[in-house]
Amino acid sequence: MIKRNTGFSNLTAGYLFPEVARRRREYAASHPEAKIISLGIGNTTEPLSKYIADAMAEYAKNLATPEGYSGYGDEQGNSALRARIAEVFYKGMAEPSEIFISDGAKCDIARIQTLFGSKVKVAVQDPAYPVYVDGSVVTGAAGKNNGKGYKGITYLPCTPENDFFPDLSKIKKNTLIYFCSPNNPTGAAATKEQLKTLVDFANKKGCIIIYDAAYFAFIRDPSLPKTIFEIPGAKTCAIEVNSFSKPAGFTGVRLGWSVVPNELKFADGSSVNRDWNRVMTTLFNGASNIVQAGGIACLDEHGLKDMTEQVDYYLENGRLISSVLKGENFKKAGVEVYFTGNGPYVWAKFPGKKSWEVFDLILDRCHVVTTPGSGFGPAGESFIRFSSFGHRADIEEACSRLSKLDL
Repeated sequence: MIKRNTGFSNLTAGYLFPEVARRRREYAASHPEAKIISLGIGNTTEPLSKYIADAMAEYAKNLATPEGYSGYGDEQGNSALRARIAEVFYKGMAEPSEIFISDGAKCDIARIQTLFGSKVKVAVQDPAYPVYVDGSVVTGAAGKNNGKGYKGITYLPCTPENDFFPDLSKIKKNTLIYFCSPNNPTGAAATKEQLKTLVDFANKKGCIIIYDAAYFAFIRDPSLPKTIFEIPGAKTCAIEVNSFSKPAGFTGVRLGWSVVPNELKFADGSSVNRDWNRVMTTLFNGASNIVQAGGIACLDEHGLKDMTEQVDYYLENGRLISSVLKGENFKKAGVEVYFTGNGPYVWAKFPGKKSWEVFDLILDRCHVVTTPGSGFGPAGESFIRFSSFGHRADIEEACSRLSKLDL
């Protein structure tokens, strides 16, 4: 018989979000009277912009006509959409040939790991989005758990004590660095000075940064960079992945993109962009033509306005959650609350408590689902992530329940 990929046997636990969902189901089954509200998984909840949805509907309708039918598109993406992303989001910092359209940032992160093989060293922010670590384990770039994280992965603690920016001196030469800003789960957004430190380090040490900018649209502070390519030198050391999921509500629609600069090279001088083009044309067959029509609509004046309004809605939810977590009942328990107003997550520390312990406590007493910080990495222990994605009435009800929580 063919042997199993040992990467899967090296994974220590179930993927975080299915585990959260399992616990929710079990609690609901034993407490059928409870109205459970989720502040857990970062799934958008508000309807798509009618303008953007209409663009996709019209494209789909036209597929039923000889003139409007389309078959395979370019695997790299619709040329008009690639050009529009370059113009709107990068303003001369990236060329259309460097932009590749996909079915989402998470999928791109998984595919990107095929570029570097199983021998590459990996460094991740801690805490971090689980796919960076789990994907590295599956591909063989990280080994069996040693009790404090996976072998082969350098964990970079991002905590209140270091202003959520890691000590880069821990990273070895020629390492693949996963970096997310605004960060999931902490919500921290890196400054230009911090990113310059990261870019300069990567160029000096021969590292490549996988920069996850999926929450860029939530940045409201004009001094904060929305793309790593605002930093001089980034085009020789960074790949950026991004998505329409959060700004446009495309979590189920699925549309994202990556930026792989032409200047980015492997150690032997070969082009990373060329190999990524091979990955996208060999292991992927292009994003849906219908969805890409929606992406084009997102990027005209009407679509951009609609996306901004939707993001503002979620940011207000975040402010409401942050406010209640700063209430007297939480203060007395020593809870520390971190919310920047530049991301969709509220990050809260419950000193002396385990993350899953707090998760169960809030679920049991408030019937509110959260996400345990320990699921994002060792440095997330004692923290809880509260998501601002939700209907306003549900957010307000959850806040009312949380305000009465006796810790």
